[in-house]
Amino acid sequence: MSEAPAMRKRNKKRYGGSKNKKRRGFRELEVGMEGILITCNMNERKCTSEAFSLLNEYADNLYGPENLADTEDSNTEDEGEDPDDAETALKKEVTKIRSSTEKQQRRFQALDSGAANVVFIRTQNIDPAELVHQILEDLYQTKKRKSRLILRMLPVSGTCKAFPEDMEKYLGSFLEPWFKTPNHASYQIAFKARNSSHNKREDVIKALAGLVGRLNPENKVDLTEPELTIIIEVIKTVCCVSVVRHYTLFRKYNLQEVAKTETNQKQALQEMAETGANQKQALQEMAETGANQIPPAQAEVAEAQSESDGHEKGGAVVKEGVAKGAWQSDVTEGGD
Repeated sequence: MSEAPAMRKRNKKRYGGSKNKKRRGFRELEVGMEGILITCNMNERKCTSEAFSLLNEYADNLYGPENLADTEDSNTEDEGEDPDDAETALKKEVTKIRSSTEKQQRRFQALDSGAANVVFIRTQNIDPAELVHQILEDLYQTKKRKSRLILRMLPVSGTCKAFPEDMEKYLGSFLEPWFKTPNHASYQIAFKARNSSHNKREDVIKALAGLVGRLNPENKVDLTEPELTIIIEVIKTVCCVSVVRHYTLFRKYNLQEVAKTETNQKQALQEMAETGANQKQALQEMAETGANQIPPAQAEVAEAQSESDGHEKGGAVVKEGVAKGAWQSDVTEGGD
């Protein structure tokens, strides 16, 4: 009898204990991080693998190959220390662990972004805006596609809490290098919120435009060809910020669009125009067909009226929609 409770407990732990738990050590996007937001259409796992390959390719060209420090030699440095000094040994062990963690941390690390079809790649000792701009500039010049799943690649140069007072305080200092006197530029604001209801688009843009104007009145909004674009991406309670160049030229930092040639772009526009024309024609034909058809209610009234008239005329029944020859034969038979 004593085995039954143990069996039930084991089954519960085995089948339902960790059902909704996340993988141990799998971190999420947090305030204070820098990195790159990458959007995709489903299949985030393959998109992440594709992103690692692309980022490492260009990071090697900009910063050199990644070197992971080997900490094995440090384990033998203090072999001659007094083993009885437990407190000193413990402090040194903690220091070694921290040092090893910092040295072994990769320059790119995939984290949970908190939104579907969005991957966050955390960066270490790398300027994400510079790296992403280099990738897009190369794709724009060569027109060579290097990704199948990645759609947009947005740098995250800073993060803060996604509440109005926190955003105003953080952005006031973050935007100074680009917009504070004597610096000034034409700009636009690209705002997107995912899984968040803390901020409305109109309120954020209005407040941010006022903030930029206070930094320098010469800063002007330009929605056509701005010099700079302020990207605000809110995911849950984290606000991701960056200031980028050539946002319009690089097709809103869309890797698929920026790699298209002018011929492909014109062909795509032409196909869209033809599709729109075909849809318009189909709608027009449907409208004309509907105009030529009598609604069911009116058809029933006409049929009842025809039957009534047929009885009065010796049984000749006239029905809506019957061919002329058939209608004449019906009249003849009724007349007889």
